[in-house]
Amino acid sequence: MAALVGTSGWQYRDWRGPFYPAGLKPADWLSFYADRFPTVEVNNAFYRLPETATFARWAEQLPDGFVMAVKASRYLTHVKRLREPAEAVKRLMERARALGPKLGPVLLQLPPTLAAHHHDLAATLDAFEPGVRVAVEFRHPSWFTDETAELLRRYDAALCLADSPRRRTPCWRTASWGYLRLHEGRAAPRPCYGRQALRSWRDRLAELWGAGDDVYVYFNNDPGACAVRNATTFSRMLQRARR
Repeated sequence: MAALVGTSGWQYRDWRGPFYPAGLKPADWLSFYADRFPTVEVNNAFYRLPETATFARWAEQLPDGFVMAVKASRYLTHVKRLREPAEAVKRLMERARALGPKLGPVLLQLPPTLAAHHHDLAATLDAFEPGVRVAVEFRHPSWFTDETAELLRRYDAALCLADSPRRRTPCWRTASWGYLRLHEGRAAPRPCYGRQALRSWRDRLAELWGAGDDVYVYFNNDPGACAVRNATTFSRMLQRARR
C-alpha cells in the first residue's frame, strides 16, 4: 500500500509554535509543510474556490511528487446538491488544473441532509474528465447500499472512509485506490487520536489495499496541531509495517 499521509489544510494559526516556527511568515507555511508531508487536502476550497492563479502559485511552492487533494466547492455539493453538475465541475477543474501533475483526488463531501439520489451522483461523476480521481464522503445513511457501491466501482470512485465519534462510514473498497479522512479522535488532548486507534486504521487499510495501491489519508482534527502530530505518527506506523 502506497499511503500518502497529510492533513486537511495547513493554514491554522494555532499551529504556530507546535508546528510552524514562531517567526515563519504565513506565506511560507506551505513550503515548510511540504518539506515534512507528501500531501495535503485543500479543505477551504469548500467555502471559497481558489482562483486559477492561487492554484498555480501553490504548484510553484510545492516539490515534485507532492500531491494536493481538493475539496469541491459547496456550490456543487450543498447549493446545487449535485443537480446539473456540469458547470460547477467545469469551473472547479479549470482552476484546479493549474496544479498540473501535483493535482490529486477531488473530494465531494455531501451534506448530511442529502439522501441517496443515484442519478445525480452518476451525472456528477460523469462530469469529471476520465482520469480524475474522485472520492465521495456520504453523510446520510441512505447512501450506504449495494447500489451506491456498484455505482462508485463503475467510475473507479472511492468511498471516502470517514471517522469521528459521531459518524463512521462502512469500510468498503470501491476503487483501485483509497481515501480516508480522520475527523476527531478520543484521546487526550482532544481531538487527537491515540496509538491504538491509529493502529486499527493501519490494519483496516492493509486489509483493503495491496502494496501497489495508492491510499490518501488526511487528518482533519486540526485544533491544537493534533492533525500534524497524528499524521507524523501514522506515517511512521505505516513505514514500520512495510519493513
